[in-house]
Amino acid sequence: MIVHSSKYKCTECGKCFRNNKALAEHRRSHSGEKPFECSVCSKRFTQAGNLVRHSRIHSEEKPYKCHMCDKAFSESGDLNKHMRVHTGDKPYKCSLCNKCFSQSSHLQRHKLRVHSNIRPYHCPYCGKLFVTVDELKCHVRIHTGAKPYSCRHCSECFGNLDRLKTHLLKSHNEGTCFTCEICEKTFISPSDFRRHSVRHSAVKPYVCSECPKCFYTDSELKAHHRVHSEYKQFCCFLCDKSFKYKHYAVLHFKRCSVVRGFVCN
Repeated sequence: MIVHSSKYKCTECGKCFRNNKALAEHRRSHSGEKPFECSVCSKRFTQAGNLVRHSRIHSEEKPYKCHMCDKAFSESGDLNKHMRVHTGDKPYKCSLCNKCFSQSSHLQRHKLRVHSNIRPYHCPYCGKLFVTVDELKCHVRIHTGAKPYSCRHCSECFGNLDRLKTHLLKSHNEGTCFTCEICEKTFISPSDFRRHSVRHSAVKPYVCSECPKCFYTDSELKAHHRVHSEYKQFCCFLCDKSFKYKHYAVLHFKRCSVVRGFVCN
């Protein structure tokens, strides 16, 4: 057991360190000092080690290699996470439904999506709420028309990664197609394949907290939650009337457009 001497004690928070160098590095967390600057993008860091790890983004150096496949990583932590794909290790267990996950971030996302109604990120264009900022960013592209995913073989661009993967496989024969062994249905996206596969089992792991109903996927459970909620996320911008379901909002908008003299295609 390492005992840190009070000789090297931080006057701000009381933490003790093994030497003066470690104390000096820690003090930067209070002062905000970042003496280490990236020569490529000028981003600054509090510690030299953080700068070294950041520099691999520019050099594309990936020193941490998986001994079971061809993948390599710039961070040792990323390699450790990746190894769970081969080992099947899922050390993060949900305390509410006992479902296990390979990454802590996946567990946190599961708790928000399945066991909570918290949606902290809202769309500035239509007001729809989302669990994560990544889901919001993906949704906003519907309004902005942004297509950040470009094909390496041609000039085609796409709004989400799954559409790019579909394009690569169909147009350039690049990628992997997943085939269901039971019904022989094929999928481009591994996540779509996993969601499909659970439908061949009798297990419905996503349980509603308000009623006994169970569902195969978290998206089905989220859609069902609207039955119990008074929240109406779809709004007509012509008359401000709100709806729980997109289908009813679309039908209303078509009628409302005609009544108000707008052309609705």
